[in-house]
Amino acid sequence: MTAFEEVQDALRKSPRRWLVTGSAGFIGSHILEQLLRLGQRVVSVDNFATGSRRNLELVRQAVGEAAWQRHRFIEGDIADPALCRAACADCDVVLHQAALGSVPRSIRDPLATNAANVTGTLNLLFASQAAGVSRFVYASSSSVYGDEPALPKREERTGAPLSPYAASKRTCELYAEAAHRCYGLATIGLRYFNVYGPRQDPNGPYAAVIPRWIDAMLKGEPVVIYGDGETSRDFCYVANVVQANLLAAASDHPQAACTVFNIAVGGRTTLNALFAALKELLAVRRPELKSVEAVHQDFRPGDVMHSQADIARASAVLGYAPTHDFKAGLNAALGWYLDDSAARAVHG
Repeated sequence: MTAFEEVQDALRKSPRRWLVTGSAGFIGSHILEQLLRLGQRVVSVDNFATGSRRNLELVRQAVGEAAWQRHRFIEGDIADPALCRAACADCDVVLHQAALGSVPRSIRDPLATNAANVTGTLNLLFASQAAGVSRFVYASSSSVYGDEPALPKREERTGAPLSPYAASKRTCELYAEAAHRCYGLATIGLRYFNVYGPRQDPNGPYAAVIPRWIDAMLKGEPVVIYGDGETSRDFCYVANVVQANLLAAASDHPQAACTVFNIAVGGRTTLNALFAALKELLAVRRPELKSVEAVHQDFRPGDVMHSQADIARASAVLGYAPTHDFKAGLNAALGWYLDDSAARAVHG
């Protein structure tokens, strides 16, 4: 039995009370769904700045009405300290996913990024400490590695931040460490590397690359690659991230608390290779897409050139073992992207 299977089995036998922030978002909704499938009681929070009511409805449909009754949703902003105190009351574990993502968005509006990411996290840390929360697991980002050139990225070695978004995530890590050292709150940070999967929104100027490119290809619109396409990323399927959150929440390893962990698969895929893989997969259903070509534009300021995670720490301390590598994740997600694109074409 894997470490993740053991955690799931333990949770089924001994349900806990959870708070999930950003529950209407892409990652948060998957975490919410998994917790409800495991018989847990969950309070969740979202202000719909980037999440959607549709994601919550999809979770409801997936888990059924009986499980959904164990969920209480609060619409609100974690920048509000009173809301954070109310949400944390009576919770055992906080899984903090709420944030304003996107490097370009943070460059355009750094104050909004700071309010959501830094102020919101600080509010939740203090509310969790006051409520007696046993474990605070929060989403960090591979962007904290900044201009550190070495590959693979190791947790103890970060560089200078290249964007306000990166600075906000590093600041959250420092506040979480301070909350542990000053107040005894058990905090664990998860540095996500380019997460993708079902429910990831392809629309808007800050959409992630995989859903955005699939959507563009299906619509016959230009696929834009910034730079020469040799920029590389460690793409991580969302099921791996759900696993990491539950492992972090349950871990009793002495080195788990007040620690950050890379969450990825440990691989590296260039944007050119990603584009080729998407064309190959989509052409099985849409043969005309074999001839699609990408359009190259200037490299964007704030973007990191190369990213690849060393996941040895997460493996050794948390028992993290990715179930989906890059290709397996794309295959698992493709049906969702195609069905979602068709649904949006029908409904507008």
